[in-house]
Amino acid sequence: MLPKEILDGWKEREKAVVLTTVSLDGMPNSIWATCADMYNGEAVVVADNYFAKTKQNIAAGTPASVLFLTKDRTSYQIKGKVSYHTEGPYFAFMKAFNPAQHPGHGALVIHVQEAYSGAKKLL
Repeated sequence: MLPKEILDGWKEREKAVVLTTVSLDGMPNSIWATCADMYNGEAVVVADNYFAKTKQNIAAGTPASVLFLTKDRTSYQIKGKVSYHTEGPYFAFMKAFNPAQHPGHGALVIHVQEAYSGAKKLL
């Protein structure tokens, strides 16, 4: 479970988050993601609406991070292992928050291992 500070920050976040994955050869890839939500306070789910390099990095099994800002400009970063789902509870959760005009091909899930506010480690 994520610390209360991050859960509260998530509720007050700006809509877009920065999702970063890494290729097998160590090259980072960051994208803006507007279709993301917190799953049970323990994972971040991002809708795969238009992934390209991100999907390749997910398939390679590399970790990911999400960086977000609150409306008062406090930054938080969540890091962890990744899984990808095209059915099941994570997929259903993503379909419930993903706008109908987007394809929602799958649900990228970041299973939280570390969390930060700036340089301060919270988890």
